[in-house]
Amino acid sequence: MQSRQGPTALGEAGSQTMNFQVTGLGLDKMKLDSPQSFLDQEDAEEAEEQQLLEPKAWRTYTERRNALREFLTSDLSAHLLKRHHARMELLKKCSYYLEVLPKHLALGDQHPLVLPHTLFQLIDPWKFQRMKKVGTAQTKIQLLLLGDLLEQLDSGRAQLDALLESPDPRPFLAGWGLVEQRLADLAGVMDCFLAMMVPGRLHVKHRLVSDIGATKIPHIRLMLSTKMPVLFDRKESVAHQDWVSLRWFVTIQPAAPEQFELRFKLLEPRTQQECLQRGIIPVAACSFDVRNLLPHRAYKFTIKRAESYTLVYEPWRDSLTLQTKPRPPEGEHPLSAGQAQPAPNRTF
Repeated sequence: MQSRQGPTALGEAGSQTMNFQVTGLGLDKMKLDSPQSFLDQEDAEEAEEQQLLEPKAWRTYTERRNALREFLTSDLSAHLLKRHHARMELLKKCSYYLEVLPKHLALGDQHPLVLPHTLFQLIDPWKFQRMKKVGTAQTKIQLLLLGDLLEQLDSGRAQLDALLESPDPRPFLAGWGLVEQRLADLAGVMDCFLAMMVPGRLHVKHRLVSDIGATKIPHIRLMLSTKMPVLFDRKESVAHQDWVSLRWFVTIQPAAPEQFELRFKLLEPRTQQECLQRGIIPVAACSFDVRNLLPHRAYKFTIKRAESYTLVYEPWRDSLTLQTKPRPPEGEHPLSAGQAQPAPNRTF
Protein backbone atom coordinates (compact mmCIF):
# COMPACT_ATOMS: atom_id res chain seq x y z
CA MET A 1 0.00 0.00 0.00
CA GLN A 2 1.19 3.49 -0.72
CA SER A 3 1.37 6.02 2.09
CA ARG A 4 -0.76 9.14 1.81
CA GLN A 5 0.71 12.62 2.02
CA GLY A 6 -1.09 15.50 3.75
CA PRO A 7 -1.84 18.85 1.98
CA THR A 8 -0.16 20.78 4.76
CA ALA A 9 3.17 20.63 6.53
CA LEU A 10 1.95 20.85 10.01
CA GLY A 11 2.71 17.59 12.08
CA GLU A 12 1.97 13.96 12.74
CA ALA A 13 1.91 11.84 15.81
CA GLY A 14 0.89 8.70 17.57
CA SER A 15 2.15 5.91 19.75
CA GLN A 16 2.26 2.18 19.39
CA THR A 17 0.70 0.25 22.28
CA MET A 18 2.71 -2.75 23.31
CA ASN A 19 0.54 -5.47 24.85
CA PHE A 20 3.18 -7.57 26.59
CA GLN A 21 5.43 -7.26 29.62
CA VAL A 22 9.20 -7.07 29.33
CA THR A 23 9.53 -9.98 31.74
CA GLY A 24 7.43 -12.03 29.34
CA LEU A 25 10.19 -11.86 26.75
CA GLY A 26 12.47 -13.97 28.89
CA LEU A 27 15.33 -11.47 28.64
CA ASP A 28 16.61 -12.54 32.03
CA LYS A 29 17.34 -16.01 30.60
CA MET A 30 19.08 -14.85 27.40
CA LYS A 31 22.56 -13.62 26.86
CA LEU A 32 22.66 -10.17 25.26
CA ASP A 33 25.56 -11.23 23.06
CA SER A 34 23.56 -14.13 21.63
CA PRO A 35 21.02 -12.83 19.06
CA GLN A 36 20.46 -16.41 17.89
CA SER A 37 18.41 -16.96 21.06
CA PHE A 38 15.85 -14.43 19.83
CA LEU A 39 15.76 -15.98 16.36
CA ASP A 40 15.28 -19.47 17.79
CA GLN A 41 12.38 -18.27 19.91
CA GLU A 42 10.68 -16.58 16.93
CA ASP A 43 11.13 -19.69 14.77
CA ALA A 44 9.65 -21.84 17.51
CA GLU A 45 6.62 -19.57 17.87
CA GLU A 46 6.06 -19.53 14.09
CA ALA A 47 6.32 -23.32 13.90
CA GLU A 48 3.79 -23.65 16.71
CA GLU A 49 1.35 -21.34 14.92
CA GLN A 50 1.83 -23.19 11.63
CA GLN A 51 0.80 -26.46 13.25
CA LEU A 52 -2.66 -24.98 13.88
CA LEU A 53 -3.39 -24.53 10.14
CA GLU A 54 -3.33 -26.46 6.90
CA PRO A 55 -0.59 -25.38 4.43
CA LYS A 56 -3.00 -23.45 2.18
CA ALA A 57 -4.61 -21.68 5.14
CA TRP A 58 -1.15 -20.89 6.49
CA ARG A 59 -0.14 -19.23 3.20
CA THR A 60 -3.34 -17.18 3.25
CA TYR A 61 -2.69 -16.20 6.87
CA THR A 62 0.89 -15.16 6.07
CA GLU A 63 -0.17 -13.05 3.07
CA ARG A 64 -2.88 -11.25 5.02
CA ARG A 65 -0.68 -10.75 8.02
CA ASN A 66 2.01 -9.18 5.81
CA ALA A 67 -0.61 -6.92 4.20
CA LEU A 68 -1.73 -5.74 7.63
CA ARG A 69 1.85 -5.18 8.73
CA GLU A 70 2.50 -3.15 5.54
CA PHE A 71 -0.52 -0.94 6.32
CA LEU A 72 0.68 -0.35 9.88
CA THR A 73 4.21 0.53 8.76
CA SER A 74 3.25 2.85 5.90
CA ASP A 75 -0.31 4.21 5.78
CA LEU A 76 -0.76 4.27 9.57
CA SER A 77 2.75 4.12 10.96
CA ALA A 78 3.57 5.26 14.49
CA HIS A 79 5.93 7.86 13.03
CA LEU A 80 3.17 9.24 10.80
CA LEU A 81 0.75 9.56 13.71
CA LYS A 82 3.42 11.23 15.80
CA ARG A 83 3.87 13.89 13.13
CA HIS A 84 0.10 14.39 12.91
CA HIS A 85 -0.09 14.91 16.67
CA ALA A 86 2.65 17.54 16.41
CA ARG A 87 0.69 19.29 13.64
CA MET A 88 -2.44 19.19 15.75
CA GLU A 89 -0.67 20.80 18.71
CA LEU A 90 0.62 23.52 16.40
CA LEU A 91 -2.86 24.18 14.98
CA LYS A 92 -4.17 24.68 18.52
CA LYS A 93 -1.67 27.53 18.94
CA CYS A 94 -2.28 29.25 15.59
CA SER A 95 -4.28 32.41 14.93
CA TYR A 96 -7.16 32.28 12.45
CA TYR A 97 -8.29 35.09 10.17
CA LEU A 98 -10.84 35.82 7.48
CA GLU A 99 -9.44 36.48 4.02
CA VAL A 100 -11.68 38.56 1.76
CA LEU A 101 -11.12 37.77 -1.92
CA PRO A 102 -12.86 38.21 -5.26
CA LYS A 103 -14.13 34.85 -6.52
CA HIS A 104 -11.80 34.84 -9.51
CA LEU A 105 -8.58 35.34 -7.50
CA ALA A 106 -6.65 32.77 -5.49
CA LEU A 107 -5.55 33.23 -1.90
CA GLY A 108 -2.51 35.53 -1.79
CA ASP A 109 -3.11 37.29 -5.14
CA GLN A 110 -2.88 41.08 -4.98
CA HIS A 111 -4.68 42.60 -7.97
CA PRO A 112 -4.61 46.41 -7.52
CA LEU A 113 -8.31 46.86 -8.34
CA VAL A 114 -9.48 44.31 -5.77
CA LEU A 115 -7.05 44.65 -2.87
CA PRO A 116 -8.50 43.76 0.56
CA HIS A 117 -8.66 47.38 1.74
CA THR A 118 -10.67 48.27 -1.38
CA LEU A 119 -13.07 45.40 -0.79
CA PHE A 120 -13.53 46.31 2.86
CA GLN A 121 -14.81 49.72 1.79
CA LEU A 122 -17.64 47.96 -0.06
CA ILE A 123 -18.52 45.35 2.58
CA ASP A 124 -21.30 46.03 5.06
CA PRO A 125 -19.53 46.15 8.51
CA TRP A 126 -22.46 44.58 10.35
CA LYS A 127 -22.66 41.67 7.90
CA PHE A 128 -18.89 41.17 8.14
CA GLN A 129 -19.09 40.94 11.95
CA ARG A 130 -21.72 38.23 11.55
CA MET A 131 -19.41 36.32 9.22
CA LYS A 132 -16.58 36.62 11.75
CA LYS A 133 -18.77 34.83 14.29
CA VAL A 134 -19.43 32.12 11.71
CA GLY A 135 -15.68 31.86 11.10
CA THR A 136 -15.00 31.51 14.83
CA ALA A 137 -17.55 28.72 15.16
CA GLN A 138 -16.26 26.92 12.06
CA THR A 139 -12.66 27.08 13.30
CA LYS A 140 -13.57 25.67 16.73
CA ILE A 141 -15.62 22.86 15.16
CA GLN A 142 -12.84 22.04 12.72
CA LEU A 143 -10.26 21.76 15.51
CA LEU A 144 -12.59 19.53 17.55
CA LEU A 145 -13.23 17.28 14.56
CA LEU A 146 -9.51 17.02 13.82
CA GLY A 147 -8.88 15.93 17.40
CA ASP A 148 -11.64 13.32 17.17
CA LEU A 149 -10.32 11.95 13.86
CA LEU A 150 -6.83 11.68 15.30
CA GLU A 151 -8.17 9.71 18.27
CA GLN A 152 -9.89 7.34 15.84
CA LEU A 153 -6.58 6.80 14.02
CA ASP A 154 -4.75 6.15 17.30
CA SER A 155 -7.31 3.63 18.57
CA GLY A 156 -7.57 1.95 15.16
CA ARG A 157 -3.83 1.44 14.99
CA ALA A 158 -3.76 0.05 18.54
CA GLN A 159 -6.51 -2.47 17.69
CA LEU A 160 -4.84 -3.64 14.49
CA ASP A 161 -1.46 -3.85 16.18
CA ALA A 162 -2.95 -6.05 18.92
CA LEU A 163 -4.50 -8.28 16.23
CA LEU A 164 -1.14 -8.54 14.49
CA GLU A 165 0.52 -9.68 17.72
CA SER A 166 -2.16 -12.28 18.48
CA PRO A 167 -0.57 -15.76 18.89
CA ASP A 168 -3.56 -17.65 17.44
CA PRO A 169 -3.94 -17.29 13.63
CA ARG A 170 -7.45 -18.78 13.47
CA PRO A 171 -9.40 -15.74 14.78
CA PHE A 172 -7.30 -13.61 12.45
CA LEU A 173 -8.43 -15.58 9.39
CA ALA A 174 -12.04 -15.91 10.56
CA GLY A 175 -12.42 -12.17 11.03
CA TRP A 176 -10.47 -11.02 7.97
CA GLY A 177 -13.57 -9.50 6.36
CA LEU A 178 -13.97 -7.20 9.35
CA VAL A 179 -10.25 -6.39 9.23
CA GLU A 180 -10.52 -5.34 5.57
CA GLN A 181 -13.48 -3.12 6.42
CA ARG A 182 -11.52 -1.62 9.30
CA LEU A 183 -8.58 -0.87 7.00
CA ALA A 184 -10.88 0.87 4.52
CA ASP A 185 -12.54 2.87 7.31
CA LEU A 186 -9.20 4.02 8.71
CA ALA A 187 -7.99 5.00 5.24
CA GLY A 188 -11.11 7.14 4.89
CA VAL A 189 -10.55 8.71 8.31
CA MET A 190 -6.99 9.56 7.31
CA ASP A 191 -8.16 11.17 4.06
CA CYS A 192 -10.73 13.23 5.96
CA PHE A 193 -8.14 14.27 8.55
CA LEU A 194 -5.67 15.43 5.92
CA ALA A 195 -8.36 17.36 4.02
CA MET A 196 -9.46 19.17 7.19
CA MET A 197 -5.92 20.26 8.03
CA VAL A 198 -6.36 23.08 5.51
CA PRO A 199 -8.69 25.92 6.63
CA GLY A 200 -11.63 26.05 4.26
CA ARG A 201 -14.03 28.43 2.64
CA LEU A 202 -16.91 30.07 4.50
CA HIS A 203 -20.34 29.79 2.96
CA VAL A 204 -21.91 33.24 2.62
CA LYS A 205 -25.72 33.07 2.64
CA HIS A 206 -26.28 36.77 2.05
CA ARG A 207 -24.55 39.48 0.07
CA LEU A 208 -21.76 41.13 2.02
CA VAL A 209 -21.92 44.25 -0.15
CA SER A 210 -24.94 46.50 0.27
CA ASP A 211 -26.66 47.92 -2.80
CA ILE A 212 -24.65 50.88 -4.07
CA GLY A 213 -26.66 52.02 -7.05
CA ALA A 214 -25.22 51.49 -10.50
CA THR A 215 -21.74 50.63 -9.23
CA LYS A 216 -20.59 47.23 -10.35
CA ILE A 217 -20.48 44.97 -7.29
CA PRO A 218 -17.65 42.38 -7.25
CA HIS A 219 -18.35 38.78 -6.31
CA ILE A 220 -16.68 38.18 -2.95
CA ARG A 221 -15.66 34.97 -1.18
CA LEU A 222 -14.40 34.46 2.35
CA MET A 223 -11.62 32.04 3.29
CA LEU A 224 -10.19 31.04 6.65
CA SER A 225 -6.43 31.50 6.82
CA THR A 226 -3.91 30.48 9.45
CA LYS A 227 -0.92 32.29 10.94
CA MET A 228 1.77 30.46 12.88
CA PRO A 229 2.03 31.21 16.63
CA VAL A 230 4.32 33.88 18.06
CA LEU A 231 6.89 32.28 20.40
CA PHE A 232 9.34 33.73 22.89
CA ASP A 233 13.00 32.97 22.24
CA ARG A 234 13.79 31.42 25.60
CA LYS A 235 17.53 31.41 25.02
CA GLU A 236 17.78 35.09 24.11
CA SER A 237 15.17 36.46 26.55
CA VAL A 238 17.03 37.33 29.76
CA ALA A 239 16.48 39.27 32.98
CA HIS A 240 18.83 41.77 34.59
CA GLN A 241 18.57 43.66 37.88
CA ASP A 242 15.80 46.12 36.98
CA TRP A 243 15.03 45.32 33.33
CA VAL A 244 14.54 42.41 30.95
CA SER A 245 15.48 41.90 27.32
CA LEU A 246 12.83 39.98 25.40
CA ARG A 247 13.03 38.30 21.99
CA TRP A 248 10.35 36.44 20.05
CA PHE A 249 9.81 34.93 16.60
CA VAL A 250 7.31 33.37 14.18
CA THR A 251 8.27 29.99 12.67
CA ILE A 252 7.17 31.10 9.19
CA GLN A 253 8.15 34.71 8.59
CA PRO A 254 5.29 36.81 7.16
CA ALA A 255 5.71 38.72 3.90
CA ALA A 256 4.92 42.05 5.59
CA PRO A 257 6.08 43.35 9.01
CA GLU A 258 3.68 42.58 11.85
CA GLN A 259 2.55 44.45 14.93
CA PHE A 260 2.69 42.74 18.31
CA GLU A 261 1.21 43.28 21.75
CA LEU A 262 3.51 42.63 24.73
CA ARG A 263 2.01 42.35 28.20
CA PHE A 264 3.83 42.14 31.51
CA LYS A 265 2.90 42.04 35.19
CA LEU A 266 4.62 41.61 38.52
CA LEU A 267 3.79 38.29 40.17
CA GLU A 268 2.77 38.42 43.84
CA PRO A 269 2.77 42.22 44.40
CA ARG A 270 3.19 43.15 48.07
CA THR A 271 1.89 46.73 48.11
CA GLN A 272 -0.71 48.83 46.30
CA GLN A 273 2.12 50.59 44.47
CA GLU A 274 3.57 47.30 43.27
CA CYS A 275 0.20 46.42 41.74
CA LEU A 276 0.97 49.12 39.17
CA GLN A 277 3.94 47.06 37.90
CA ARG A 278 2.05 45.86 34.82
CA GLY A 279 1.33 47.12 31.33
CA ILE A 280 0.48 46.57 27.66
CA ILE A 281 3.10 47.65 25.11
CA PRO A 282 2.56 47.81 21.32
CA VAL A 283 5.72 46.69 19.50
CA ALA A 284 6.53 46.79 15.77
CA ALA A 285 9.56 44.49 16.04
CA CYS A 286 10.51 41.07 17.40
CA SER A 287 12.39 42.38 20.45
CA PHE A 288 11.84 44.80 23.31
CA ASP A 289 13.50 45.84 26.59
CA VAL A 290 11.16 46.35 29.55
CA ARG A 291 12.79 48.71 32.09
CA ASN A 292 12.09 50.18 35.54
CA LEU A 293 11.33 46.80 37.08
CA LEU A 294 11.86 45.76 40.70
CA PRO A 295 14.99 43.75 41.51
CA HIS A 296 14.81 40.14 42.64
CA ARG A 297 11.15 39.74 41.61
CA ALA A 298 9.29 37.46 39.22
CA TYR A 299 7.47 38.89 36.21
CA LYS A 300 5.17 37.20 33.71
CA PHE A 301 5.30 38.25 30.05
CA THR A 302 2.92 37.33 27.21
CA ILE A 303 3.23 38.03 23.50
CA LYS A 304 0.65 37.99 20.69
CA ARG A 305 -0.10 39.71 17.42
CA ALA A 306 -1.84 43.06 17.68
CA GLU A 307 -5.61 42.95 17.34
CA SER A 308 -6.77 42.74 13.73
CA TYR A 309 -10.14 43.50 12.13
CA THR A 310 -10.10 40.10 10.41
CA LEU A 311 -9.11 37.98 13.44
CA VAL A 312 -11.72 35.32 14.22
CA TYR A 313 -10.00 32.95 16.66
CA GLU A 314 -6.83 33.04 18.76
CA PRO A 315 -7.01 30.38 21.47
CA TRP A 316 -3.41 30.57 22.68
CA ARG A 317 -0.61 33.03 23.40
CA ASP A 318 2.92 32.32 24.57
CA SER A 319 3.94 33.31 28.10
CA LEU A 320 7.29 33.55 29.83
CA THR A 321 8.27 34.04 33.49
CA LEU A 322 11.58 35.71 34.34
CA GLN A 323 13.07 36.77 37.68
CA THR A 324 15.17 39.89 37.91
CA LYS A 325 18.54 39.78 39.69
CA PRO A 326 18.88 40.95 43.29
CA ARG A 327 20.60 44.19 44.21
CA PRO A 328 24.26 43.87 45.27
CA PRO A 329 24.92 44.12 49.04
CA GLU A 330 25.30 47.69 50.35
CA GLY A 331 28.83 49.02 50.10
CA GLU A 332 29.76 46.49 47.44
CA HIS A 333 30.30 47.68 43.89
CA PRO A 334 28.25 45.68 41.39
CA LEU A 335 31.44 44.81 39.49
CA SER A 336 34.72 44.80 41.34
CA ALA A 337 37.89 45.28 39.36
CA GLY A 338 38.69 42.18 37.35
CA GLN A 339 35.37 40.54 38.24
CA ALA A 340 33.52 38.93 35.37
CA GLN A 341 30.01 40.05 34.40
CA PRO A 342 27.55 37.63 36.03
CA ALA A 343 25.22 35.75 33.70
CA PRO A 344 21.73 37.23 33.42
CA ASN A 345 18.79 35.38 34.90
CA ARG A 346 16.90 33.26 32.40
CA THR A 347 13.59 31.48 32.27
CA PHE A 348 12.54 29.23 35.07
